[in-house]
Amino acid sequence: MPGRLVAIYLAPAAGAPVRRLSEAEALAGLGLDGDRYAASEGSFSRWPGPARDVTLIAAEALADAEREFGVAVAEGQHRRNLVVEGVPLDDLRGVPFRIGEVAFEGVRLCAPCKYLVRVTGQDRIFDALVRRGGLRAAVLETGVLREGDAVTWDPADVARRRSLPG
Repeated sequence: MPGRLVAIYLAPAAGAPVRRLSEAEALAGLGLDGDRYAASEGSFSRWPGPARDVTLIAAEALADAEREFGVAVAEGQHRRNLVVEGVPLDDLRGVPFRIGEVAFEGVRLCAPCKYLVRVTGQDRIFDALVRRGGLRAAVLETGVLREGDAVTWDPADVARRRSLPG
């Protein structure tokens, strides 16, 4: 059963407020047009390496964080680009997948960072998102993402995924 893209967020520079869009252009090898990482202006852009294109988080992980730790993450405070539901993000590391017309590959799991504590004012948010911080992914094909797009992957690819660090 496919998952679904629930929300799209971008920020033009490191530390800038995120804004929600109903659609965005994903640029192969770069990220979302207008986002800090596509412009090499994100907090982690100073360190070389793959997987700075987009970040994803599961809506279920945010709900679990609120239920188990009492932390509510307001619109976009998670600082991830894409919120999905019904998608096993941990299983997609090293696996190609699609969101609507755009092809991606999961590259690395996202750990929460202490910046979230400052942004949200909630000391427990870091602990709440440990092991559910999401996934970094490479954009393989340029195309437009739209809220509500299906998120699909081949379960056989999960079984034979390539090994990646982190």
